[in-house]
Amino acid sequence: MSNASIKPRILTIVGPTGTGKSELSLMLAEHLGNAQIVSMDSMQIYRGLDIGTAKLTLEERRGIPHHMLDVADPHEIYTVSAYKADAGKAIEAILSKGDLPILVGGTGLYLNALSYEMPLGGEGSDEAFRNELREIAKTESGKQALFERLKEIDPESAGKLHVNDIHRVIRALEIYHVTGKRKSEIRTPQVEGPYTFRIIGLTDDRARLYERINARVLSMLDKGWMDEVAALMARGVRFDSPEGGVSQAIGYPELSQVLSGSLAYEQAVEWIQRNTRRYAKRQWTWFNRDPRVQWFSYEAYGNREELYRAVLCAVKQNI
Repeated sequence: MSNASIKPRILTIVGPTGTGKSELSLMLAEHLGNAQIVSMDSMQIYRGLDIGTAKLTLEERRGIPHHMLDVADPHEIYTVSAYKADAGKAIEAILSKGDLPILVGGTGLYLNALSYEMPLGGEGSDEAFRNELREIAKTESGKQALFERLKEIDPESAGKLHVNDIHRVIRALEIYHVTGKRKSEIRTPQVEGPYTFRIIGLTDDRARLYERINARVLSMLDKGWMDEVAALMARGVRFDSPEGGVSQAIGYPELSQVLSGSLAYEQAVEWIQRNTRRYAKRQWTWFNRDPRVQWFSYEAYGNREELYRAVLCAVKQNI
């Protein structure tokens, strides 16, 4: 018997934002029974970021246990290694009860962290150099300048990042500074972790997905997203930190600028919709490189219910 055949199995739902991953996970948990959901969203882990991250309310969770929501304060930087440790504990607790963990979300780095025994942050460091870059990031156009520097040094790594993902931009520059090698050149052998992942991917026609994303942004604003941002700012939460954290949450920095008077509301809405569409595209590209993913597209089914039934059938055959 191979090691893979005796590893605990984890059902995983991935795909671009706006494809209905949360609703599918609830349906699967209800039909499979004895299942608990583990969030794999890098912004839903922050307390107080609810409307803009599409975090399910307690009522919407329909009595199904959820983990890795609201585990970090919005003032702190929650790392991938922290997620690996905390989500790992949640998964082990679920397995110890004989339940099925359902991992749900669109943060590919989190899935990789759980899938492989990765030496996170093991390429060396230079704190003085890192602090120097952080100071640059605080200046006007500083983030863009650092991103352009990374594109010159390591275009492959830059192509996987957004200009506002300054924490990882700085890390990639630091790795090059310390090792003389591009981050994309460092090929650490991947050692499989303790779990076997059954990964379902949701996708849709791009034009239709983008329409849904645009509409969802407007719906979030109608639900009080601006008030949520104002409440966080009143608590001293900043959305312009070069360190990353909640500053990487799409929409929150833009709305904070509206509240501070430095950005027009209409412009903010346009930018939020655009940035969310771009994020969805990056998510699809990331997960499409993973051969473990079995894709289900809404284009192939008459409606959402038909797609969900197809996923349920596929999962029951191999879980």
